[in-house]
Amino acid sequence: MTERLRQLPLSQALPLGIAGAAVLFALLYVIVIADPLTGATGNWRTTNVGSAIDNPGAFAYTLLDAVTFAGLLFIVASGFSLIFGLMRVVNMAHGSLYLLGGYVAYEIQQEMTGQGFSLQPAEVTTWEWVLPLLVAMGTIALFGVVIQQLLLRWNQGQDLRQALITIAVSVIVADQVIAHFPRHVPEGSQQFGGNAVSLGWPGWTNRLVDLQIWGVQYSLARLTMLALGVAVGVALWLWLYQTKTGMVIRAGVDDRQMTSALGINIQVFFAIAFAVGAALVAMGAVVQSSQGNISQGQDGVWLLNSLVVVIIGGMGSLLGAVAGSLLFGLVSAFSVTYLPVAGSDCCTQYSPVLTFVLMALVLAFRPQGLFGRAG
Repeated sequence: MTERLRQLPLSQALPLGIAGAAVLFALLYVIVIADPLTGATGNWRTTNVGSAIDNPGAFAYTLLDAVTFAGLLFIVASGFSLIFGLMRVVNMAHGSLYLLGGYVAYEIQQEMTGQGFSLQPAEVTTWEWVLPLLVAMGTIALFGVVIQQLLLRWNQGQDLRQALITIAVSVIVADQVIAHFPRHVPEGSQQFGGNAVSLGWPGWTNRLVDLQIWGVQYSLARLTMLALGVAVGVALWLWLYQTKTGMVIRAGVDDRQMTSALGINIQVFFAIAFAVGAALVAMGAVVQSSQGNISQGQDGVWLLNSLVVVIIGGMGSLLGAVAGSLLFGLVSAFSVTYLPVAGSDCCTQYSPVLTFVLMALVLAFRPQGLFGRAG
């Protein structure tokens, strides 16, 4: 590796060296350089929690927040990666499918529990969480197939046309969500310019787990979120690489004409893949709205998050979606906690910028993404 670096021209080696030095400094800053905020003012080394050596508990919590958030990111972005990254269908309605799936699940859970907006996690049984999840996934999968068959099937390979069509679908869906959902929200619950609602986790997740390795207690609900992300990743890998359906989908993407010439109706398999991708979006919406909330306006946020994950990881790569989600989660969580402060949150509001700095660094040295294929 060192020999390869020596052989690089200066124009390539210098930016790579600067990027490596920046990453090394960030690691050292988090681990040993940062100081805790002890007074009303601070300096460039001052953070709210100090370094990992000074406060290992805060470091452990931040790391767990990053990894569990990455699990949620992967659930949402894997659907986008399947549709956009693998099938090369430009689905800009991804965020609207997310929004609609979350509200459908919320309405189903409200009808099942009859508890209204004041629903507490302890009042929700496992079935009262699983059934809304399944209904939302099925509903959005069906809606996704309708979009694919009516609006996208006839213009495959026409990226600009697909983008414009799905943007139009996104606007229509978002307007209909504002008009019809949700119906159970009290006055005053406003966020992102729309009504914010939350689903309830099953009651058994409403406790803390003792993690002996770090000596901290952590939310079982967030650990469940990570477990669901891992389960989705394993299931997708098995489906795409160990089943006939997955192999036909990958073959159809690489050479649609040859796959069709073998007597395979590739459009049926593409519809199945689109349905799975849409269902995963709905699953991510249910998980997120159980952990936090869902509100009108989040469609654009989660479309952007999914785009960043796929761009970082690489088009059409399941491993890339995992890597992109992990890097996104780590940068988001650690920047919020460890960016310098000076008596107030002077710098933490810039933490989202670091996500795009990460994306720019990856694209500068790997234009196809970390695990994407060139060309």
